Amino acid sequence: MFDLSSIGLAWGSLLMLVMLIGLLLTGMQLAFVSGFVAIFFTLFWFGPEAMPLIASRTYSFASGYVFLAVPMFVLMAALLDRSGIAKDLFDAMKSLGRKVRGGVAVQTILVAVLLASMSGVIGGETVLLGILALPQMLRLGYDRKLAIGTTCAGGALGTMLPPSIVLIIYGMTASVSIGDLFKASFLPAFILAACYIAYVLIRCKLNPSLAPLPSDSGEEDAPQVSYFKALFFPLFSVVVVLGSIYTGVASVTEASALGVVGIMLSAIVRGEMNLSMLKESAIATMRTCGMIMWIGIGASALVGIYNLMGGIDFVEQVILSLSGGSAIGTLLIMMAILLVLGMFLDWVGVALLTMPIFVPIITGLGFDPIWFGVVFCLNMQVSFLSPPFGPAAFYLKSVAPKDISLGEIFTSLLPFIALQVFVLSLVIIFPELAMWWQ
Repeated sequence: MFDLSSIGLAWGSLLMLVMLIGLLLTGMQLAFVSGFVAIFFTLFWFGPEAMPLIASRTYSFASGYVFLAVPMFVLMAALLDRSGIAKDLFDAMKSLGRKVRGGVAVQTILVAVLLASMSGVIGGETVLLGILALPQMLRLGYDRKLAIGTTCAGGALGTMLPPSIVLIIYGMTASVSIGDLFKASFLPAFILAACYIAYVLIRCKLNPSLAPLPSDSGEEDAPQVSYFKALFFPLFSVVVVLGSIYTGVASVTEASALGVVGIMLSAIVRGEMNLSMLKESAIATMRTCGMIMWIGIGASALVGIYNLMGGIDFVEQVILSLSGGSAIGTLLIMMAILLVLGMFLDWVGVALLTMPIFVPIITGLGFDPIWFGVVFCLNMQVSFLSPPFGPAAFYLKSVAPKDISLGEIFTSLLPFIALQVFVLSLVIIFPELAMWWQ
């Protein structure tokens, strides 16, 4: 058998990268690409006797106790998508949207914050807001780009706000406290949401034609809604989940189960729970978690083999040489790598492929891995909106009016991407924004 190790680690790393890109370009799924490359390098770099390493890496990834939180939070999101909670939330805030110029866009962002605090999964939130908020803003005569950008960017806030699935996966990969990550991301997430709101209000103040008031467009008064029914259950779920984590009453895994029970009780009290809803939510959860599991298995196997080849030391030497040994330069190179990868790969793959390599380098340079987790999530925020494959844009396109093209969605997102980069820069320059709780 050909001994691939004879070509050296530098050429081996290049060959691995070329194989990954080449196989992805064929349309093969990332999970199977990473798994195939891992097996290939195991066989031809170490030999058949090293194959049990693949099984060991797979087992260690799949058997993590904290991973139980992922299907629970995904199930919360699936139940939320199929209940009327989001619609009632949006209707309850219509009084704000009718009194402030740009208020419906602000209302959309506030609802997005509440939905993100209940589930932590961006796909469902973007679709829900695309169904509820976007048609209303367009009907009221809002500027199309402002309406599209607000809806899409707001729906992606689930990346940052606890209980974010991105933070959970990062915590698993970096072996850091997920509860601490939730605390650290809280303030940066609200700064980002506040920047969105400030941008909307300032633009509408400078150019009132961007967001006519309902009275200007002849829109009739909104029907009365039950504020108790609309606000009690969502706020109760947020308090139960995040409150139990922040106070130390429950672990993240236990809190996720409490969240599912809370949403199910809410749906039962509201008279919305039925067998069909439960079945659809369970199937959606299994599909999402199956995707995460397969990507995780392939990525953990590939990273494990690459580390055994000496990959971490090699990558560290390359990045440090490019940055001239500067800690900040190294961090910025990592940010650039993550931004580029995020444009083409799913965030799960980016996290599982890069964090086992980047986190040891970051900690070796004296940076806090909790802070780096927040920076990573902000980076992924940018990737969710960035062309050519920003997933939030595709989620919105699936429910947007047919005359709204994907190109128009990406163009509308440019100001919000700039705001994300601004907040990312703030957290890098002022780490205490993430470490306020220490």
